[in-house]
Amino acid sequence: MNSSLRSALRAAICGLALAVGLSPGAAPAADDKLRIGVILPLSGVFSNEGRQYEQGIAAYQKLHGKTVAGLSVEIITRDDQGPGSGDLARRLTQELILREKVDAIIGYSFTPNAMSTASLLSEAKRPAIIVNAATSIITERSPYFVRVSWTLPQSAATLGDWAAKNGIKTVYTMVSDYAPGIDAETWFTKAFVAGGGKVAGSVRTPITSMEYAPYLQRVIEAKPDALFAFNPGGDVSVAFMKATRERNLAGAGIKLLVTGDVVEDNSLPLIGDGLDGVISAHHYQLGIATAENERFIKAYKDIAGADATPNFRAVQAYDAMDLLYKAVVKTGGKTDAEGLLAAMKGMTLASPRGAITIDAQTRDIVQDVYIRRGEKIDGRWQNRSFDTYKAVADPGKTPR
Repeated sequence: MNSSLRSALRAAICGLALAVGLSPGAAPAADDKLRIGVILPLSGVFSNEGRQYEQGIAAYQKLHGKTVAGLSVEIITRDDQGPGSGDLARRLTQELILREKVDAIIGYSFTPNAMSTASLLSEAKRPAIIVNAATSIITERSPYFVRVSWTLPQSAATLGDWAAKNGIKTVYTMVSDYAPGIDAETWFTKAFVAGGGKVAGSVRTPITSMEYAPYLQRVIEAKPDALFAFNPGGDVSVAFMKATRERNLAGAGIKLLVTGDVVEDNSLPLIGDGLDGVISAHHYQLGIATAENERFIKAYKDIAGADATPNFRAVQAYDAMDLLYKAVVKTGGKTDAEGLLAAMKGMTLASPRGAITIDAQTRDIVQDVYIRRGEKIDGRWQNRSFDTYKAVADPGKTPR
């Protein structure tokens, strides 16, 4: 084969690699910018969640500026439209890496979207900070994933442990039928049974289900002490919570236990009386009395409006920015992938939710989990924390 033919063949192979998202030619741009790709659900049913993340990012920059370690920060945002098959999220990730040449990505609200990008991130060697997707196994799919949000096992196992220790003997479980729901069901059950509890029955519901009456009737007929539930938040969770009120679950003597995203703070006006007495486990609520949380809430309201309510999603996006900014400071302004990852591993941040740490081995978050009860305080429904599990790691992983 002559040299000109070899050169043409190499060029063709490189072009093909770029087309499918492999690493040749995918290096970040070399200039005085930190380019951050952001992938969020900004249209469709989950667009309200996307706005929370966007406003959390804006709140962080309001407090900390748009430069870091001598680099100007450029944010390039894409809309993944919610929890689809993941194909769109993968295409957008490829575009941000190859065309926009971002240094890092922040995003992936939903598990299918994060999972779809794992091999691409590994091939391109690009760090991605998970802003929400809560299935435990995600960080094991690529060494370039770092999670600053939470995992379902973290909250569900904590709630299962609390239930077993607080007089609840039997539970029925009801979760959305996708990976996070299965994680929630699995780890709640493990912790609850380990504490001496018994599962009276279980059901998995469609991820976008808005009709819960038939499922709740099964629960009422089973007569457990409590129902444990998880669903993906937003309108789906509001519909679920309203249904539990309409079916008078409490009147049937059944306590309601949920992961905290089901009763997120900015949904409480819509949930209303349905929150009464509901027990949840979560890593953030507005009432955390720290200077960091007060600064965050003020900055968020300055961005989103005086009547706006930030929730855990906004905090997670805020913390994702903090993690990336502090990693860039630690590297002295260098944005190579290995340097950024090394800087993030083991880092502890003073988050609005309390101190958080990125475990050096698992690249997953270690944080406090709060046990809350739904109460009406000063005429407003709130999640009031009454117990705290300190420095909780994902129970499926062993931090070092």
